[in-house]
Amino acid sequence: MDKNEANIVKILCEELNIKNWQAENVIGLIDDGNTIPFIARYRKEVTGALDDAALREFDKRLSYLRSLAEKRSDIHRLISEQNKMTPEIAEAIENALTLTELDDIYRPYKPKRRTRASAAREKGLLPLALTIMRQDKNGKSPEEEAALYINEEKGVNSIEEALNGAMDIIAEEISDNADFRKKLRAITQERGYAAVKGAKDEDSVYSMYYDFSEKLETLPPHRLLAINRGEKEGYLSFKLDIDEDMMIRYLIRNTTPKYEAPCTKYVKLAAEDAYKRLIAPSLANEIRSSATDAAEESSIKIFNKNLKGLLMQPPVKDRVVMGFDPGYRTGCKIAVVNGTGKVLDTGVIYCTLPNHDKDKAAKILKDMIVRNEVDIISIGNGTASKESEIFVSDLIKTIGRDVRYIMTNEAGASVYSASELASEEFPEYDVALRSAVSIARRLQDPLAELVKIDPKSIGVGQYQHDMNQKRLGEALNGVVEDCVNSVGVDLNTASPSLLSYVSGINKTVAKNITLYREANGKFTSRKQLLKVPKLGTKAFEQCAGFLRISDGTNFLDNTSVHPESYNAAEKLIEKLGYTAEDVKNGEIQEIKSRARKFGIKELGDALGVGALTLSDIIDSLLKPGRDPRDELPQPVLRSDILSIEDLRPDMVLDGVVRNVIDFGAFIDIGVHQDGLVHISQICDRYIKHPTDVLSVGDNIKVKILDIDIKKNRISLTMKNV
Repeated sequence: MDKNEANIVKILCEELNIKNWQAENVIGLIDDGNTIPFIARYRKEVTGALDDAALREFDKRLSYLRSLAEKRSDIHRLISEQNKMTPEIAEAIENALTLTELDDIYRPYKPKRRTRASAAREKGLLPLALTIMRQDKNGKSPEEEAALYINEEKGVNSIEEALNGAMDIIAEEISDNADFRKKLRAITQERGYAAVKGAKDEDSVYSMYYDFSEKLETLPPHRLLAINRGEKEGYLSFKLDIDEDMMIRYLIRNTTPKYEAPCTKYVKLAAEDAYKRLIAPSLANEIRSSATDAAEESSIKIFNKNLKGLLMQPPVKDRVVMGFDPGYRTGCKIAVVNGTGKVLDTGVIYCTLPNHDKDKAAKILKDMIVRNEVDIISIGNGTASKESEIFVSDLIKTIGRDVRYIMTNEAGASVYSASELASEEFPEYDVALRSAVSIARRLQDPLAELVKIDPKSIGVGQYQHDMNQKRLGEALNGVVEDCVNSVGVDLNTASPSLLSYVSGINKTVAKNITLYREANGKFTSRKQLLKVPKLGTKAFEQCAGFLRISDGTNFLDNTSVHPESYNAAEKLIEKLGYTAEDVKNGEIQEIKSRARKFGIKELGDALGVGALTLSDIIDSLLKPGRDPRDELPQPVLRSDILSIEDLRPDMVLDGVVRNVIDFGAFIDIGVHQDGLVHISQICDRYIKHPTDVLSVGDNIKVKILDIDIKKNRISLTMKNV
């Protein structure tokens, strides 16, 4: 391991609070092309059981630190090529901990576009600038020195022009000083204010920011992103406010002697100019950009957690579901799917406008429900959803079977229904009917359906369209990947979209798997994956443990036991007195206690696997085909509707968390309009963020605090409920 890598390992250990051997092992695994889900699940002994979240943070920091090391090397080379490298500069480069610090060090040596200072240097005024900067107590007056540089051929026509040119050089030298910039940046970050003014007279959603000021250090991420959006849309103007005099005093203190030399007044003027003209605008841009990056990163983390909550909602299995896509003029599109998601029936009804024949619509819908033995109606929560919910709620009271309904977040359904993937899946249906199918299937298996949609279109974040789309996409794809691999995927039913998120499988290989399945019939063994074009041994190693075959030739193919551990698993079953049939029939309830009698470590040593891997094997054998989502509370199904007019303060209601943001959470309480639980109303103890307590999809109880019918706002509390 070279010096750079050793330094990276040291930093990672300190930042992530891990051991040296863990960092070295994880770097080795990542460099060998292993995926994060694979490392987290099947290399626990090697990593010290770091989970996927810790590994993703490790991977992100590793990439940054390697970029930093590469830039450090480049800057060292570029300064050396100018023959300006000194031991002090080399040490500063070596000790720089951020890309910004390296930029500051390189700034004086970086080729510049033509500046006032470079023009002054071309006129031969550098020696004059150096003389003034020395501030010799007994030297000539600056005017006398400047008189020596008057040269009409070089464009220096007067003492004043010579002094101005020299001060431009001094100002740039001060501006390029890495120590000065570092200190002033820190002061600005600590004491600077975001000063916001309205750029238009008209009322808008940004009105609260028309005369707004807050310390940048305490400005919440969602507020900064709102200000950025308001400025982008032309409603706001932003300025970074800081005590200018204080900053200039710092520069003067550090560029002039304690005594007053003849030249000192010109250095003071140059320091003032350096700050106002060069440093302040540059730092303002840097700091705002840095603050925005931090705000975006915070919002990405929130989006990640919300997305995970949405994707990991428990599936409603083996139920006939009617997807109901509400609409006004074009009607409501209906699609009924069976327990496996196969489309049984489709139709269109008109029931949301006053002139619609609601009796006819009720007859059509009732016939479809009875004919297909529908259990649940999944209603999209978009346009016309309130009218649709009222219609459905009234209708199911007249049906002689137990039918419930649920409001389903339809964000992204229209994106999916208009996609190439949807046209391939349902070429016989129009865009609206595909959307109804998606709304039905989202209830049956949220994960399998939502992976077909760009995560950014799912609508459980804040300001997601305003942030770095590449970074957001990477982070969200990581969340989807972790969710898919933690649940596992049925190799014989999974769509290419779902397969493409499995560890080690890209879109091309996912498509090849489905083509192989169509050509050769169902997979009966994980080993058959090696016959799929472009799925080699490395990809097989990465993906095999996450793919399930429920009725294959080897019962272990329906567990999360990796093929590399089949031998150990089979020996374990035999050693503990069980058979494969016992495992398949779920008759191994005592397996943990039997294993403990041997001793987990001793048993692992005998089988050639680590204790952590052995524990995972035992858990997998206990629950073949296990879906971790089944252990979560089922979604709240409704049979009646409330309106906002029915609500009263202090009413206690069941709710479902729809979105969690910086200042609270939006809760579906069955009245079409989501209510808001402010962060201060979530619990009695102090919490840093609502995500400390709540996740999308959580079933909770809430109490009504206040209702504003005119503004369609509902305030809720979770305290003392």
